[in-house]
Amino acid sequence: MPKILITDAIHEDAVEILKNVGDVEIATGLTPEELKEKIKDADAIVIRSGTKLTKEIIDVAKKLKVIARAGVGVDNVDLQAATEKGIIVVNSPDASSVSVAELTIGFMLSAARNIPQATASLKRGEWDRKSFKGVELYSKTLGIIGLGRIGQQVAKRAKAFGMNIVGYDPYIPVEVAKNMGIKLMDVNELCKVSDFITLHVPLTPKTKHIIGKEQISLMKKNAIIVNCARGGLIDENALYEALKDKKIRSAALDVFEQEPPKNNPLLTLNNVIGTPHQGASTVEAQKSAGTIVAEQVVKILNGEPAENVVNLPMLPMEKMSKLKPYMALSEKIGNMIIQLLDKSIEKVELTYMGELAKEDTEMVKRSFLMGILSPILLAGVNLINAPTIAKNRNIKIVEGTISESEYGNAIKIVAKGKTEEISIVGSLVDGNPVLREINGYKVDIKPEGIICVIKHIDRPGMVGKVGLLLGDYGVNIAGMQVGRKEPGGESIMVLNVDHMIPDEVIEKLKKLENIKDAKIIDL
Repeated sequence: MPKILITDAIHEDAVEILKNVGDVEIATGLTPEELKEKIKDADAIVIRSGTKLTKEIIDVAKKLKVIARAGVGVDNVDLQAATEKGIIVVNSPDASSVSVAELTIGFMLSAARNIPQATASLKRGEWDRKSFKGVELYSKTLGIIGLGRIGQQVAKRAKAFGMNIVGYDPYIPVEVAKNMGIKLMDVNELCKVSDFITLHVPLTPKTKHIIGKEQISLMKKNAIIVNCARGGLIDENALYEALKDKKIRSAALDVFEQEPPKNNPLLTLNNVIGTPHQGASTVEAQKSAGTIVAEQVVKILNGEPAENVVNLPMLPMEKMSKLKPYMALSEKIGNMIIQLLDKSIEKVELTYMGELAKEDTEMVKRSFLMGILSPILLAGVNLINAPTIAKNRNIKIVEGTISESEYGNAIKIVAKGKTEEISIVGSLVDGNPVLREINGYKVDIKPEGIICVIKHIDRPGMVGKVGLLLGDYGVNIAGMQVGRKEPGGESIMVLNVDHMIPDEVIEKLKKLENIKDAKIIDL
């Protein structure tokens, strides 16, 4: 059974799901050295935010197929190291969306009405109604930085309070935002007009300190800022100075640049409220986060496709379903090409034709690369690491599109080796991959089983000579196609045979009169 290592606490329902498919070991609070020992023979690891999977740790994993992060952020995983090793990284992006959105609204209300400060005063035996005068959310402007799953959930709830919504998100089209009732603007403009500001973006080099000294200087004096996303999005030094000098009203923070925060001056201010990274800490979110990633781990260990793969391009399910047959086709073509080119490829040109030219074909390209690389590498090649491996082998990749094709939706792939090149066109017939051209010769072949490709001069009796020779050696021909461009010229013969043709028989084929070359392909 596969070994599944769990290094952070997850919901018991998720553990039970994993126990049904593997040998589960729960080991929390590991040091990096202890983790290195545990992960060496693990097939899967399930983590939350507590475990840091660095390149050094990932590199010692010999069998690891999947890293499952029960939650949204994967900044505690070295994605590049995982990708290079072909390890699939999955998360549960939807699990905590509602919980984080509700905490954000709770923070807005708490900061606006000074609820934590008033509670503390009341518990001290005071009855001070004047010191904690608040403001309403109604008719105020909420600026949302990041309009992904959580940002959109916050917007829905804020509208119920009668708030006006503005937003910043470079990946959301204006029309989409407009349909949500959100006006898009840049970060600086958002800071100028907003009464409340909330952040819901990942921490990346581009978003680090997206709220800095400049942005804070633009805010209204009564502005309230909320961060339930990631520490580091706000320049904490600039925030401290602004809050200390009452240049903005208050801040509500669930996350910090250093966690847990040590001697953080923000926590000395009365106009700062906070929680210890509690955004996803609800019963519902924890159960959902654990079970979602557990189900993903089961799929991957069973060889099935998974959703929520972080180190693969994200595509809607309907798009993925549409592309899957073309992925299978391109992988077959890649596998065929590498065998025909004697395992040497320097450049490939992929042309997507017909309606396929309008689709996001990244997964089709990755499938092709997996097809050409798998037969020549001992280490596992998959959709995750295929582009990286191709780049490391100096394989140049060129992509193009053609709006029309005599074969409808089709793929043309030209691969160039050191001394030769090959061109193959493939399409789908009744949803199944079919080869339509090889080096410009028209054929109609299913890319499956054992195929013998013979280049020859078009002369009478060639088919008979080939059939007779193979028959003498007990090779049964299941199907045959002959393609030519002109009578008497160079032609191609493609045979489907029932079993592998021995090398010595291939050599005898090559020696027949008018035979230019013969190669055997195992698909």
